[in-house]
Amino acid sequence: MAKTSAKISVKLVKGLPGTTKGVQANVRGLGLRKIGQTVELENTPSVRGMIKKIIYMLEIKE
Repeated sequence: MAKTSAKISVKLVKGLPGTTKGVQANVRGLGLRKIGQTVELENTPSVRGMIKKIIYMLEIKE
């Protein structure tokens, strides 16, 4: 039986200038480059942890 993995859509709504290198690394790790860009990611604990660290910069749809 194949497991179906849930997806999360994440959109970057704030820019990176003025943020720390750790925040920038999280944004890049999620695959986001520009304001307004949306990516679809698998709903895993590691991805949710990265999102939680920078939630104030993102818009999320499940």
